[in-house]
Amino acid sequence: MATVTRTPGSGRNRSRRDGRSRAVAAGFLLPALILLGALVVYPIGYSVQRSLFDRSGATFVGLDNYLALLDDDSLRTALRNNVIWLVVAPVVATALGLVFAVLTERVRWGTAFKLVVFMPMAISMLAAGIIFRLVYEQDPDRGVANAVWVGVHDTFAESSGFPRARPLPAHPLKAAGDGAFVTKEPVRAGEPVRLPLIGVAPGQMPKEARPAREPTGADPGTITGTAWLDFTRGGGGRPNAVDPAEQGLAGLRIEAVRDGEVVARATAAADGTFTLPADRADGAVLRLPASNFREQYNGVEWLGPSLVTPAVIGAYVWMWAGFAMVLIGAGLAAVPRELLEAARVDGANEWQVFRRITVPLLAPVLAVVLVTLMINVLKVFDLVFVIAPGSAQDDANVLALQLYRSSFGTDADLGIGSAIAVVLLLFVLPVMAVNIRRTRRETRR
Repeated sequence: MATVTRTPGSGRNRSRRDGRSRAVAAGFLLPALILLGALVVYPIGYSVQRSLFDRSGATFVGLDNYLALLDDDSLRTALRNNVIWLVVAPVVATALGLVFAVLTERVRWGTAFKLVVFMPMAISMLAAGIIFRLVYEQDPDRGVANAVWVGVHDTFAESSGFPRARPLPAHPLKAAGDGAFVTKEPVRAGEPVRLPLIGVAPGQMPKEARPAREPTGADPGTITGTAWLDFTRGGGGRPNAVDPAEQGLAGLRIEAVRDGEVVARATAAADGTFTLPADRADGAVLRLPASNFREQYNGVEWLGPSLVTPAVIGAYVWMWAGFAMVLIGAGLAAVPRELLEAARVDGANEWQVFRRITVPLLAPVLAVVLVTLMINVLKVFDLVFVIAPGSAQDDANVLALQLYRSSFGTDADLGIGSAIAVVLLLFVLPVMAVNIRRTRRETRR
């Protein structure tokens, strides 16, 4: 049996070395601990303390600030919107990242695609907010979203050429009650018809419009007429008469109506003239259908009260889908390919392989991405503050924005602001605890 010989003082030496090691470790950790205490622990403690005092910070009010939050409509809106953010944004960004990561594995230009999708992560939240404030601009000539939307709409529903056009009381036209206008008297063959209108800015006239021409009405087999803008720049024009400087309403649609039925149709030429067959239109009234005067479609009010939160979430997903794609792509690279091939050999189609093999194997990575984004959206502020206009900020409000407004707004109350900060911290802590627990579980494996 071997005998262990102990050198006198060896225990003391080992204790001394352990003490030195702990001192060295403490020396290295001390700067980090000081920073952690100064930048994290102290602000949290001070916020909790400040939330128990009034606006001035001199009077202790206990939980009154927290109770006041329950009666605040702005905070209720912020809480509701935060729930929407928490449910929608992380799920959509993670789902898109998963789809992008899987699909880019199957194309040769996948690397370039990943670069393009990840590129928004290099942009700050402020810059992204400015970009999407312009994207969501209401004017289709400036806002990309409405330019596309109006283009699609106009493909299926033709826009009006003369919105807000109307006749004067002295004109031979009257309102029909449904947005259309009709002649006050039936038209007769051989008698020229005049259809003057006002209310169209000369700059908004069709590009093909030409100076209007007087109707002749000489052919008894037809009904001829002129539709024109009865307005002369600078004044001097005569009502119900075609003046040299006045333009024809090119493209105006005209219908001959008898007994409630359309018997003939015509479209005004570039000079405003039109012709209808007398055998069908004689004795009928002429109608200018409401489709001529429909207000021009200007797209969707993306930043209005009902759509501002989904619009801002869309900007967030645009930025963070690339982050999700990169992390999921890294996890996908570690998936054993033989499992996927074995499933295909057994007859599974691509959807079954994706749903039953790929997604379960990626579950830990998906959980990391989802929890990270949940923590992130609870603190979202920049995008909402920059994208939502002042008229819609109350509808797009979130906790972080309400914290800023309560603490630094025109009616600042640091007690209320600190209470909101503590509430926001309490919302973040459970998500962080889940993430820490999951990380420890993965480490033990």
